[in-house]
Amino acid sequence: MPLIPLLPIFHRFNRKYFDGLLSQDLKPLVAVRWSDGRLRNTAGFYRRSKKGGQHYSEIVLSTPLLINLPYNAVESTLCHEMIHAWIDLVLGIQEGHGPIFKKKMNSINSLQQNFQITVRHQYPVPNRSPKWWAICPSCGLRLPYKRIVKGAACKKCCDANHHGKWNAGCVLCYEPFLKEA
Repeated sequence: MPLIPLLPIFHRFNRKYFDGLLSQDLKPLVAVRWSDGRLRNTAGFYRRSKKGGQHYSEIVLSTPLLINLPYNAVESTLCHEMIHAWIDLVLGIQEGHGPIFKKKMNSINSLQQNFQITVRHQYPVPNRSPKWWAICPSCGLRLPYKRIVKGAACKKCCDANHHGKWNAGCVLCYEPFLKEA
C-alpha cells in the first residue's frame, strides 16, 4: 500500500470522535506525519515538546510497520494517537493508557465497525539482528546488543562483586557484531 495522506483521516476523525477540538480554524493543533523510516518498533506515537520556546505537538506513524498493512491499521493507529493528543491538548491531563484513554477508546470502538483501537498493537515487528557485542571487562560475558548503551554495566558482576550497585569496572565495552564471534 502506498503512503496515504493522513490529514484527511485526521480531520474526519476529529469531527466524528473529538467534536472538532483537535483543530482551530481548520488547522490541526498537532502535526501529523509519516516517519522517515526509522520508527520500527512501534506503530506510532504522540509527543509534545518545546521548540524555540514554543510548544510543539506531533503524531508520527511508522512507515515500515504500517506500509504493508491494511488501511484499518492506519486508521486504528492514528485514532489511538489522537486520543493521546486529545487528553493532553484538550483536557490538559498527562495520562498514558489510563482510565480516560480507555473510556475514549471504548467509546470510539462502540461507534464504528471499521477498526478497533487497542492499548497495544499486535502488528508484526520485523526482527532486527544485533549490531554490537557488549562485553563485560570483568567476567568476559558477551551479549548481543542492537545499539550502544552508554554507561550500561554487567548486572552479573555488579550483583556478585559490588552488592548490586553500578560500578565503573563493570561498564560494558562494545565490538561490532560478527556472527562468527
